[in-house]
Amino acid sequence: MLEIIPLPALKDNYIWLLKNKASNHVAIVDPSEAKPVLELIESEGLIPIALLITHHHWDHVGGITEITEKHDIPVYTPKTESVAGSTNPVGEADIVFLSELDLELSILDVPGHTSGAVAYYTEGMVFSGDTLFTAGCGRMFEGTPPQMHTSLSKFKSLPDDTLLYCGHEYTVSNLLFAAAVEPENKAIQQRLIEAKQLRNKNLPTVPATLEIEKETNPFLRCEQVSVITAASQHSGKKQNEPHKVFAEIRHWKDNF
Repeated sequence: MLEIIPLPALKDNYIWLLKNKASNHVAIVDPSEAKPVLELIESEGLIPIALLITHHHWDHVGGITEITEKHDIPVYTPKTESVAGSTNPVGEADIVFLSELDLELSILDVPGHTSGAVAYYTEGMVFSGDTLFTAGCGRMFEGTPPQMHTSLSKFKSLPDDTLLYCGHEYTVSNLLFAAAVEPENKAIQQRLIEAKQLRNKNLPTVPATLEIEKETNPFLRCEQVSVITAASQHSGKKQNEPHKVFAEIRHWKDNF
């Protein structure tokens, strides 16, 4: 009975709504702005029950205050980050139970993009914010390469059929970079064709399974010979350790 609704916001953000189709209760992930959320709540007769925040950046928290002024609901936020309006700080191994959705979400600490970012995981889906993107990953504004590589490894350890719901529509640009890292990777080439077709129809490329991410996302492939070779060639020196391979391709992506 659970429906996941992508709500485009700002330039390329997604706000995710987890909706009980029978009761119209919804939890809202990373409300970058309030207006589209409040308009959908009103037009569809939705009943908000919680805000789930992955990290403190303005384009993921900007709608909190206006939404909670109209709806007195809990606001789950990373416990080591300061987020205005937070009511329920959460961290690794905490559980968020949303009874109206009959849904239990496990918290994963995934620092790297920010120092205290979290993800929300339940069987079959994970909400990653800006740590892991479809075919890419977030910039390291506050974390270190070893931190980020460890965080990405947590996602990589989840079941292949897990659907990845990230915070931005970056898939096409990420795949263009992935193709530069692994030009012989046929799965990347095919996925790029499919992603372009979706975007040409103004359709989202998100979510994606972790199975396809493990085949096409270079930041989840730092142990693969092809990615190690590409990182070594780009840096001009042999890269052996996965977190150093990650650091090199992240630096490459930053300047791509």
